Amino acid sequence: MDLAKLIDHTLLRADATEAEIALLCEEAAEYKFFSVCVNPYWVAYAVNALEGSNVKVCTVAGFPLGATPAAVKRWEAQRSVNDGAAEVDMVLNVGALKSGLISDVEVDVATTAEMVHLAGGRLKVILETCLLNDVEKELACRICMTAGADFVKTSTGFSKGGATVEDIRLMRRIVGDKLGVKASGGVRSYDDAVKMVEAGATRIGASASIAIVKGASASGGGY
Repeated sequence: MDLAKLIDHTLLRADATEAEIALLCEEAAEYKFFSVCVNPYWVAYAVNALEGSNVKVCTVAGFPLGATPAAVKRWEAQRSVNDGAAEVDMVLNVGALKSGLISDVEVDVATTAEMVHLAGGRLKVILETCLLNDVEKELACRICMTAGADFVKTSTGFSKGGATVEDIRLMRRIVGDKLGVKASGGVRSYDDAVKMVEAGATRIGASASIAIVKGASASGGGY
């Protein structure tokens, strides 16, 4: 299992410095991670830093709460893809979903998906599964399929919980092979990552990416 190719090497802390972003990009190029995931301010910097490598740049929209209007998320996505982002991870409007405002949630996702796809990119939708019950998780996955998302993703890493094997299994069961599934939040070791992949994850978001691939190497899995 080549875990490195599944990892979005992530640094989304508010206090992340330029030097830390530079190191993130260096690490991603060295270990051949799929992408770096950075806040929108750092997208152009990361694109420049990774020029000549195969590492993509991923960013976020409506982060971390998801409670901004659809038009604002679309603008964020447009700015980021213009700066060179290949993927955008937007946060679902959790409050609207829990209020039963399904059409609003569909528009929220579809609006951003349209913008990202126009630029040739991919959209992941962060469900923030720790705030949802199983019925809501299923509904969120179905909305994402209808609205044109490319992935569903568990967590921001900034709420009260992260990815669980049970949630990955549920999400994979609902989306089938139509969407990717990203496990993010609390994936800190090789064993954690393997469990997520075995449950159905096709991408891993992690800040402990190097520990994960070093664990893979130690176990004979390589990276």
